[in-house]
Amino acid sequence: MKVSVDEAKCCGAGQCVLLAPEVFDQREDDGIVVLLDETPAEHLHDVVREAASVCPAAAIELSENA
Repeated sequence: MKVSVDEAKCCGAGQCVLLAPEVFDQREDDGIVVLLDETPAEHLHDVVREAASVCPAAAIELSENA
């Protein structure tokens, strides 16, 4: 799995950070997503998929073939 984020789309809701803090963080100044791990370990895949699905701005993109 490969993860990418579109900072321009991010609204700073923080759901991704709550679900997968090993993979996502937020900038201090504006709450925009920070990607910590673009190729998370397999045991994190389900929670990363959930984070992408609940993102209100659809700012998280996943590629399952990476």
